[in-house]
Amino acid sequence: MANKKITKRDVDFAQWYTDVINAAHLSSYSNVKGCIILEPNGYAIWEMMQKTLDKMFKETGHKNVAMPMLIPENLLKKEGELVQGFAPEVAWVTMGGSKQLEERMCIRPTSETLFSDYYASIVKSYRDLPIKYNQWCNVMRWEKETRPFLRSREFWWQEGHTIHETQEEAEKETRDMLSVYEKFFREYLAIPAITGKKTEKEKFAGAEYSLTIEALMYNGVSLQSGTSHYFGQKFSKAYDIKFLNRENGYSYVYQTSWGVSSRMIGALIMVHSDDDGLVLPPKIAPLQVRIIPIGKDDDVKEYVNKYLETLTNSGLTVDVDNSEQSPGYRFAEAEVLGIPVRIEVGHRDLEKGTITIVRRDTKEKIQVLKDCDIVKVVKETLDAMQKEMLERATLRRDNMTYTAKTLEEFANIMNTTPGFIKADWCGDAECEAKIKEIRGTKSRCILENEKPLTGKCVVCGKEAKHLVLWGIQY
Repeated sequence: MANKKITKRDVDFAQWYTDVINAAHLSSYSNVKGCIILEPNGYAIWEMMQKTLDKMFKETGHKNVAMPMLIPENLLKKEGELVQGFAPEVAWVTMGGSKQLEERMCIRPTSETLFSDYYASIVKSYRDLPIKYNQWCNVMRWEKETRPFLRSREFWWQEGHTIHETQEEAEKETRDMLSVYEKFFREYLAIPAITGKKTEKEKFAGAEYSLTIEALMYNGVSLQSGTSHYFGQKFSKAYDIKFLNRENGYSYVYQTSWGVSSRMIGALIMVHSDDDGLVLPPKIAPLQVRIIPIGKDDDVKEYVNKYLETLTNSGLTVDVDNSEQSPGYRFAEAEVLGIPVRIEVGHRDLEKGTITIVRRDTKEKIQVLKDCDIVKVVKETLDAMQKEMLERATLRRDNMTYTAKTLEEFANIMNTTPGFIKADWCGDAECEAKIKEIRGTKSRCILENEKPLTGKCVVCGKEAKHLVLWGIQY
């Protein structure tokens, strides 16, 4: 039975999304227009993401640093493309206390300028390279239309910034970090993302090229979920980041940046959740198991405490819901919060020698012996859930990925059954703009390892240069 607080997903997807966020207490609107409050349940998911990714970054040789929040205007303007790209979204600080600032400062929308300025002051020789830094922080972009997690003026993210001696090293870094993101999405978020290169029009301002990870939501709308940028020497020349090379001359460094943000929480909701609330993959769930006692009998207390201790000692995150609410209410609460497994322990079942284990994703109820190897049973259940959530998401994505050989066919698909569309493109920006006229459809990425379908551009019929993944975006 669906949660009455949550609009049905297939009736009004946008309202369903908001209802799930509210019912699961993930975030709340604040009196700061366009900014959200990340509530404990939402922040706990972000912490799990941060903890997992941080470990992956450090395993690949990256170190964490922290840069200032404010960027002086003269520093921001040193790299022209970046300024032009971000100008509409920049928030400016013009007063310090009651005094007008001599130079206004922007609240960081991204930190390439800060890192570049810093690198210019510390790099002396090729022996200093590479430098592979990352920071976890909040940034601000003055978005016109906002939606929790997907687009808000302030959001949480990580941004990696690295500099290298050679082009080859920097380009390898760009692709390696995209692979880290793809692995994280697949193995932890159970989201089958597609990777590729952004078109010239869609690349990051100031980049030579941008690589992206694209995920498809339940309703067929795509979400740019992470990016990795190769800058070449654009920033190093603008900020004079030079080093003494192996030939005793001076060279400019090669630079990259890459990032993912709290919009990944939005992706989790829109890929996996249902009409009863949040559904979380076990590997990213802050709380993996909830034990719900039914009644206050001594045998119930005994087994609840036994399971809590045994499962916690095995490394799982577990709690007990001892609230005074009815069992049905507590079952629904565990569901709306997306807790992967709940264990129901009642006197009647114990008398029969059993307990009930319930999977959040399928609602399947599994009767097991009360004296079973509870760690083995629960871990097998969590492993199966993680695996099957990815399989279901992959099947849905594949079933909503189409091919189009003509513009008419393209428009018909996007207007009736939106999803990803693979279609050939000649590389002309005018043809890309023509496709945008169809429900605002944009190129998601160039599929670098796939050959064109027909060899003819879906718009103009000229020779195709690329097979491109297209979609409506958040």
